Amino acid sequence: MPSADSSSQRPNFVFILADDLGYADLGCYGGRGHRTLGGSCSPVIDMMAAEGLRFTQGYANSPVCSPTRFALATGRYQYRLRGGADEPISSRTRIDPLLGPLLGLPPEHPTLASLLRDAGYRTALVGKWHLGYAPYFGPLKSGYEEFFGAMSGGLDYFNHCDPSGAHDLWEGEQEVFRIGYLTDLISERAVDYVRRQARSDKPFLLSVHYTAPHWPWETRTDEEESRIVRDRNEHIVHTAGGSVQNYLTMVRQMDEGIGRILEALKGTGADRNTMIVFTSDNGGERFSDVWPLVGRKMDLLEGGIRVPDVVRWPARIAAGGVTSQQAITMDWVATMLEAAGVEEHPDYPLDGASLLEVLDDPTATFDRELFWRMKYRGQKAMRAGQWKYLLLDGDEFLFDLSRDERERANRARREPQRVEAMRARYAEWEATVPAVPDQAAFTIPYRKSDQAMPSG
Repeated sequence: MPSADSSSQRPNFVFILADDLGYADLGCYGGRGHRTLGGSCSPVIDMMAAEGLRFTQGYANSPVCSPTRFALATGRYQYRLRGGADEPISSRTRIDPLLGPLLGLPPEHPTLASLLRDAGYRTALVGKWHLGYAPYFGPLKSGYEEFFGAMSGGLDYFNHCDPSGAHDLWEGEQEVFRIGYLTDLISERAVDYVRRQARSDKPFLLSVHYTAPHWPWETRTDEEESRIVRDRNEHIVHTAGGSVQNYLTMVRQMDEGIGRILEALKGTGADRNTMIVFTSDNGGERFSDVWPLVGRKMDLLEGGIRVPDVVRWPARIAAGGVTSQQAITMDWVATMLEAAGVEEHPDYPLDGASLLEVLDDPTATFDRELFWRMKYRGQKAMRAGQWKYLLLDGDEFLFDLSRDERERANRARREPQRVEAMRARYAEWEATVPAVPDQAAFTIPYRKSDQAMPSG
């Protein structure tokens, strides 16, 4: 149950999102990085788990970045946005909007940030946005009062250019140029924000969305690799670089930044009544560890959607907890709104479920259904209790995840009635959201005569 100090004032929220982190990369999830680095690559996050609650059945809303971020912003299935929001927003959409559709999160759609802001919270996003480009979209149009970071999906860590080659570092909606390793720049700005809030009498939401350990594979000491990629005119999605050592070092340097954020919270007296959530936007990439799962980013196999999920809130959450509750990215919107005493918008009902009861009692789990789809390889998936239905390249699979998390034993032929029932239930759910769009994400037809953004 909440203690006196947690119930007498509204909590702060710090939501930390890694990019392409594998389920088992962290020490607290069995990561084997100590074999390479001589110790866990995540001692700070491991400490957060020891002082808080760790979810073993945490999921991302998608196996790719933008769709999960739509769900994180809205607390709803990303597919509900007009035209769908099924796949990442390409940096190519930064071209003249007269040449093509605009893709992004509609500014009129309520978000976690806008609902908390309207209820008296200060709000800031530091790091990666990837939900549409200015001037039509952006954090400042979707509830955040401050923004420092990148609009696109991936940046070189030193020259801060996106896959199109364009420089992509912003202060609000103004392009800014900074010298430094991007992970450290994000951490430093987050620390600065926390310290500035000590002078405010309002609670705050701080979203810290790292680009690490997303490609390109550059650590704090790899500026020369950045120059090589630039001089050779290689795309930053290149496959010539990187290693397990390199990747785990990127995770550790992110972890060090999280440690500085925690120290800032403690130094300002905000630590005890701040809920800190750490998770990833999707499953791991080529150098990550997802054992015992299979699959990776882009897949609806467990390795593509099962992610680390750690929450720490000393005023309310008992230390050392572990829960088997199935949770998904959009649940954190419902959870934070309930913790803050803020109602959802009546016209935009949440799909996520509040996890507050589980935070109070990790054994207080509840049954639910979860759904995913992915245009790539025609993928569909449903989780219901211990069972998972998967459609992949036209083939149907049924897995009992309580016995087979590795998804090697296809039970579809042995239990055709269960397959039929789950297929029918999936179709019933899918009928409630728009069809898979031709475009990868939310589309707004734009013409020069348009005077305002159309309603969603």
